[in-house]
Amino acid sequence: MAEIRNYTLNFGPQHPAAHGVLRLVLELDGEVIMRADPHIGLLHRATEKLAENKTYVQSLPYMDRLDYVSMMCNEHAYCMAIERLLGIEVPLRAQYIRVMFDEITRILNHLLWLGTHGLDIGAMTIFLYCFREREDLMDCYEAVSGARMHAAYYRPGGVYRDLPEAMPQHLASPYRSTREIARLNERRQGSLLDFIERFTAEFPQRVDEYETLLTDNRIWKQRTVGIGVVTPEEALAKGFTGPMLRGSGVEWDLRKKQPYEIYHRVEFDIPVGASGDCYDRYLVRVEEMRQANRIIRQCIDWLRANPGPVIVDNHKVAPPSRVAMKSNMEELIHHFKLFTEGIQVPPGEVYAAVEHPKGEFGIYIVSDGANKPYRVKIRPPGFAHLSAMDELSRGHMIADVVAIIGTMDIVFGEIDR
Repeated sequence: MAEIRNYTLNFGPQHPAAHGVLRLVLELDGEVIMRADPHIGLLHRATEKLAENKTYVQSLPYMDRLDYVSMMCNEHAYCMAIERLLGIEVPLRAQYIRVMFDEITRILNHLLWLGTHGLDIGAMTIFLYCFREREDLMDCYEAVSGARMHAAYYRPGGVYRDLPEAMPQHLASPYRSTREIARLNERRQGSLLDFIERFTAEFPQRVDEYETLLTDNRIWKQRTVGIGVVTPEEALAKGFTGPMLRGSGVEWDLRKKQPYEIYHRVEFDIPVGASGDCYDRYLVRVEEMRQANRIIRQCIDWLRANPGPVIVDNHKVAPPSRVAMKSNMEELIHHFKLFTEGIQVPPGEVYAAVEHPKGEFGIYIVSDGANKPYRVKIRPPGFAHLSAMDELSRGHMIADVVAIIGTMDIVFGEIDR
């Protein structure tokens, strides 16, 4: 009789459902997984090392490229770390703008997660629906920073500039009819806040559409219910954060438990799961989109009523205005020194963390008093989640590996950093 032995199978790094450059070595008994060994480090980023050779502000755009789906949340943790070392207070209007864009980023992240997770396990339409809303939010990024993805909008001491009074307009194009251009620009009349407010009014109905497609869908539930179950004790022991922890029933959210910026001023709820499976984590993230929408509405109302500065008035940290720089010698010197030498940060060490869409994203900086950090250590949420791949997938089928990778919401820019 032939000897029965386990197969060893490579899953990735070119597999479309591996979400980047993940190589999973699966040990199989038939189609049942006995062991899953994630191999990482194929992205060669070296962000932490690069940051040691650049000034504090020059390293800021690298943060966008860590988790390239949640750009401004990465910048936020980095700026908060620098601000704590400098001991500066960010203007209140800048704090509201940051929180508003953190929540826009949360929706952006969860929309991409929902679309790709659905696509991975057989739901095509949800991908098209999610990207419809992502376009509007990408336009908000572009309006404030000029870039659709890598914004570099947050700065130590505040944000780069105030919210624009007019949205960019679509120009005449040989590829679009005049009627089509007019239809696209119709939504763009008014300020950025008007545009975001219109989005927040429509978005709850859009989330209802996603739930109509998936929440009670028989195939979706067959692919997610009871898959990748994590108990609350296991989730805590493995260092899970964000929806991966809350999906197991642990009510832990840095925005409530360790409030930063103005999160203590806004009202929102923390959704938690009961079973700790892929389906519960899906429900948690969908509800998080609704809560993020609620926070954005509160920020819009406050920002409309309270104009003010959006960056500190300390020219050792933030550059002077362009007008002042071009008309005043002292401001010109400040500008020159700031962009050639950078910010002089006092010696010390600091850890700053934000409630990133994927979990707790932390930045640990050691400063030796120079204009460059002595050491930067990034704490990505996805790293802890991926390390539990073996325990989550053991005993499941090969098809369930795709669902488990999807539910982790993995981006390799932050894992390989």
